[in-house]
Amino acid sequence: MPTFRSFGLDIQDQVATIRMVPLEKAFAMSPPADIHTELAGAIEALRSDNTVRVIVLTGAEDGIFLVTPPVDYYRTPAAAARLGDPYGMWNVGTGVIRCFQAMTEIEKPIIAKVNGDAIGFGQSLMLGCDLIVAREDARISDVHMGMGEVQDASGTAVGLPFGTVPGDGGGAIIPLFMTPTKAKEYMMLSETYTAAELAAMNIVNRAVPAADLDGVTSEFVGRLLKRSAFALAWTKRILNRNVAQQLNASIDASVAYESLNFAHIQRLGLLGDPRTLHRPPQS
Repeated sequence: MPTFRSFGLDIQDQVATIRMVPLEKAFAMSPPADIHTELAGAIEALRSDNTVRVIVLTGAEDGIFLVTPPVDYYRTPAAAARLGDPYGMWNVGTGVIRCFQAMTEIEKPIIAKVNGDAIGFGQSLMLGCDLIVAREDARISDVHMGMGEVQDASGTAVGLPFGTVPGDGGGAIIPLFMTPTKAKEYMMLSETYTAAELAAMNIVNRAVPAADLDGVTSEFVGRLLKRSAFALAWTKRILNRNVAQQLNASIDASVAYESLNFAHIQRLGLLGDPRTLHRPPQS
């Protein structure tokens, strides 16, 4: 198993636990650590590791599952290099596609242990998991159309200061979870929900007090490990056929449109410039 910088990975008692480093810290590394590509590689490797039967995906720090960096990050040269440069966006975009394909195709159940806010790619990863256990006060938002208005639990404005196509997987799979009108409200207006609200909408399996998160997650893990390994694996593959079809229908287009979005903004020299906020499309 290779070494990863954007998350820690440990395997114990047939369970692989992935603890994601906050994106603000990962992107500040030299060179920046990119979870999009690294997570895809880890899940692909775990697929062939027969010592692992269940995967748990969680945040390395309490209160943060995975959150888009603060708004000011998108005004930096580092953001322009990652998102406006074709090479940088290629790595991000293909990493997203590989990551969701790997999460969908791996026969082992993945549990999202949402130990805090899941905003941006964190929200997408949460929805890409097979079971979701979350602390009830965790804040969930897609953020791509947030226009700098989305806030994390600390009140910090996070995400893009302008609107972009949701190309990190969320836009491709949200139609599996919401009606068209509700999905459009959520995505187009970057609505923020708590995990408790999403549980009431039957999107999150369990929304529990923070003190109960470890216990409820462990209960899910234990129950999965009691199941027949082969029957459980094939059951996931059967149930994920519609997920795979939805991804195949949308994820390439969503990644391509977001890449085009960033390339256009970078070409104009306006990455992060507030003048892009309300500029209408030109014919």
